[in-house]
Amino acid sequence: MTDAPTPSRRVPRVRLNPQERRESILAAAVEVFAETGYRAGTVSKVAQRVGVSEPVIFQNFGSKAALFAAVLDRVTSTIKAEFTGMADRLGSVSDLLAEVLSPHHLERLHAPGSLGALFADAAALTSEPGVADAARRAVQGVADLLSDLLRRGQAQGNIRSDLDPESGAWWVLSMMATRPFRAAIIPGRPDLEAGLAVLTLQAISP
Repeated sequence: MTDAPTPSRRVPRVRLNPQERRESILAAAVEVFAETGYRAGTVSKVAQRVGVSEPVIFQNFGSKAALFAAVLDRVTSTIKAEFTGMADRLGSVSDLLAEVLSPHHLERLHAPGSLGALFADAAALTSEPGVADAARRAVQGVADLLSDLLRRGQAQGNIRSDLDPESGAWWVLSMMATRPFRAAIIPGRPDLEAGLAVLTLQAISP
């Protein structure tokens, strides 16, 4: 005689404090918007990934636009930390830029689901109601970071001393942002990306 099946036990749900709940929502929103973009991303998808109801999302962030703005602030901080860490690890700003502009890095940067894809989406939303200010702030934040890194490179002696750091920053940022445009027109050309990287580095190096 077989034993009667043991009733399944419900796994107790972990109760998060308000800050932990907000962080869990934000982490899920970063993933959703990176995968789908702002317009296709929905609050319901975020709620489903977290395991909460949509009203919980709205209680914490107020609106989809406010949630996306918080995501952009988080992603900007993450990108700043990654670039600064790369500069410290590689030892020079010129080496950092060589890595950032390399074909394999640009490909990863714009891969679906990446932070770079989310950032690129933000750059296209500077006229979107509710998120325009956050999108501009995110792009400007990365440009400011690159300006600071170029100044650091000038102090190190591996970036031209007569280079305007702000102009150089926007040049580098434009090179990074327009990679999908080049890939759409002439796909499968890592040699072109490598050549453009070399030209950029030659232009800003002593």
